[in-house]
Amino acid sequence: MTAQTHSAQPVNDTPVSPVDPARIEAARGHAAALPAEQRLTMTEAARKHLERTFADDPAALGLRLGIKKSGCSGFAYVMDAARDVAEDDLWFDCDGMPIITDPQSLDAIRGSELDYVVDGLTRMLHVNNPNVEDSCGCGESFTVHETD
Repeated sequence: MTAQTHSAQPVNDTPVSPVDPARIEAARGHAAALPAEQRLTMTEAARKHLERTFADDPAALGLRLGIKKSGCSGFAYVMDAARDVAEDDLWFDCDGMPIITDPQSLDAIRGSELDYVVDGLTRMLHVNNPNVEDSCGCGESFTVHETD
């Protein structure tokens, strides 16, 4: 299973707008309320890659990881710099690098681990998702186990 990848490029001229600290705390609380096996995590390689990627981007709070309907199998991953926190978001602290997601995406990525993979000249963020049931031949989309 291959995840769609995105290497966010720092945007140096983006104005930094303050994020409500209460929203961040609420999002942390939403994530902390989940059992440990349902939380999102990342490897040290992914954390280091994201730290380098966001180093010159003061507006980046962390990584926003989500899904969208796409491709021949149903869903694709969407990754970008998180610049805000919605009221119902979940904020997963991963050794100082947050993964922020929305509740609808969490249904499909619950328990996933983000990794940074180097394979020859290819470098990418890869989602190790235990919920993936099938992925298309091109590796751009996936289906997940149905939940009750």
